[in-house]
Amino acid sequence: MFITYILSAWSSFLDKADIFFLPCPFKYVFKIDCPGCGFQRSVLFLLKGEWQKSFDMYPPAIPLIITFVVGISANYWFGKRSDPLIKALYLITGSIVLFNYVYKMWIPHLH
Repeated sequence: MFITYILSAWSSFLDKADIFFLPCPFKYVFKIDCPGCGFQRSVLFLLKGEWQKSFDMYPPAIPLIITFVVGISANYWFGKRSDPLIKALYLITGSIVLFNYVYKMWIPHLH
């Protein structure tokens, strides 16, 4: 009974969570998407279990989350010895974000 209540409350929260999204100052000033636009909604879709919608909204969301979790964990457990791993994760994830941004900004203009 208690688990049903918790799941119901969680579902209700996720349905209304988009009212807490932060507006993008980059988009407000420059009138174009920033490299992170779509991340909040993508994470919300992940929390709802809608994996395909999450990927469609912002493909780098999962690599960013993995980088954050692994980076924090490695730094906690291994300290300075984890620096090469963390730098490699940043480089790979940054490349994914950059590629996604270039794709999002230029491909629609080619059609």
